[in-house]
Amino acid sequence: MKVSDVSGASIPDAARLRCIVITGLSGAGKSYAIKCLEDMGYYCVDNLPPTLLPTFADLCAQSTRSISRIALGVDIRAGEYLGPLAEVLSQLRARGDATEVLFLDASEEALVRRYHESRRRHPIGGALLDSIRAERRLLADLRELADRVIDTSHLTVHQLKQTLVELYGEPAPHLALRVNLVSFGYKYGVPYEADLVFDCRFLPNPYFVEELKPQDGRAPEVRRFVLDQTDSRELMARIEALLTCVLPLYKREGRAYLTIAVGCTGGRHRSVALIEELRGFFEKQGVPLTVTHRDVDRDV
Repeated sequence: MKVSDVSGASIPDAARLRCIVITGLSGAGKSYAIKCLEDMGYYCVDNLPPTLLPTFADLCAQSTRSISRIALGVDIRAGEYLGPLAEVLSQLRARGDATEVLFLDASEEALVRRYHESRRRHPIGGALLDSIRAERRLLADLRELADRVIDTSHLTVHQLKQTLVELYGEPAPHLALRVNLVSFGYKYGVPYEADLVFDCRFLPNPYFVEELKPQDGRAPEVRRFVLDQTDSRELMARIEALLTCVLPLYKREGRAYLTIAVGCTGGRHRSVALIEELRGFFEKQGVPLTVTHRDVDRDV
């Protein structure tokens, strides 16, 4: 990976708006970069004519939604409108908007491979390699305007997203990884949406304890029965250790959702108790969370 910080530009403390102009060669990752910034809370628009940028910035600054960060995709499709971009950027900066140009580049080999894999047509048309070279010439001046240049030739989409997060900020809180906890009964099937599944059918079953059978795993008596077992404590310790390891990796990958399912035979006692225990584990970390006891009311 190669990231070039061309201008060393910094964001003024009093900037009224942060504006990232994303441009570069077709196939270098511009559309994906815009989606990444959208996930980070930026208001994003692709292929807006550069001459409309000041008007758009004014609308965002005056918005009742308190829009303070925008990302705009500009590329070869703008045609003759690319010419005034330098003047437009100067205008935005002069009035106090923190404006930065990000240029995404890639080698000819990488671009040819991506076009063959996607089977898309290059916006210039004609022979693919000739179109790539023509676009590089047409965007040469725009590349010179860039504050940062990222060469995506050898980047996976996950690596590109991580680079953008490091450069432009963490995802907005409401867009952070959300964990879904699901208890279920194997007799009713494994939840199709589950990413991680844990089987606790080997634990002693409260179903066979007369005074516990009518209750479910949310009842304090049932939870104590399940969680006071040596095997249960060992299982929970290992599950929590695993989640402590993998949760940051899921976040780094850019996952929006992670569903963790725990199953027992009927989905009323053991799995419910363990999910409630995991609820506390995640709440202590401040992780956005939903909890579903899918089968707790079956066969009551």
